[in-house]
Amino acid sequence: MVNTPLILSTPQYDTFASEIATEIDAEIGKIERRQFPDGEWYQRLLSNVHERSVVIVGGTTDDSSTLALYDIACATVKYGARRLDICIPYFGYSTMERATKPGEVVTAKTRARLLSSVPYAARGNHFHLLDLHSEGIPHYFEGPITTQHLSTQSLWLSRLNSLNGGDFIIASTDAGRAKQVERLANVLNVDAALLIKRRISSSETEVVGINAHVEGRVVVIYDDMIRTGSSLIKAAEAYKTAGARELHAACSHGIFPKGTWERIRNTQLFTTIISTDSHPRSSELSDSGLEVLRTAPLFSKALSTIF
Repeated sequence: MVNTPLILSTPQYDTFASEIATEIDAEIGKIERRQFPDGEWYQRLLSNVHERSVVIVGGTTDDSSTLALYDIACATVKYGARRLDICIPYFGYSTMERATKPGEVVTAKTRARLLSSVPYAARGNHFHLLDLHSEGIPHYFEGPITTQHLSTQSLWLSRLNSLNGGDFIIASTDAGRAKQVERLANVLNVDAALLIKRRISSSETEVVGINAHVEGRVVVIYDDMIRTGSSLIKAAEAYKTAGARELHAACSHGIFPKGTWERIRNTQLFTTIISTDSHPRSSELSDSGLEVLRTAPLFSKALSTIF
């Protein structure tokens, strides 16, 4: 078993890690966890990691989860892992991925630096990231480590081609996602639609135009993530007003904080809403009408080229 990869995970990603383990024929490691009365966590590696290739699966969904991932990774190297691969299906902190005002903290960069400070395994530390909000984030990681930016494009190619016989328009919520939407449209061989917005205050925008004819068409609104759902709903209303016959929503990361899913569903604007399982919240909503695509195979494919 020494040459077999060992897979560990943070609590939110235990099921995700099990899927990867099955697909690459890896051993699932065990971690003892318990919480002290003051909120501090006790963690102990029960599996022997010495001279093993270790894969850790976890997301930076919040600071607590990020620290849990960091602590496990540090302990893994301390106890002798020879190679460390860290799979992060959802890398958070996209709200603060760059500074727009003097003095702002670029949290995405500081968290990448934190994870970069994990001690180095003999055969290196390697990070596998999925559909990042900004393509520059892999460059935030520092030191002699490698980063791999995985794409969900193959999942969308397979799923969306089945919508209306492949006859639809792929649309964006705003100009910020234009490149991603145009890239996806080219792969799917469909038309792309972009919203043109005008800012009317520091917190409000209004739609002033759409660059494509959507009347009578099926429209799939794609965004890399759905959080509050405000941009998605506004975009859907604009496309509906422009005459779209049917609306679908798709996102790489379904965050859906409390109340968001219900708010989106209550609009009755969408025939289907599709998300990957990169964020644990998406899997929680799979029984409530959210269609969920599995991303573990993407990580499994990347890891299988290594092991």
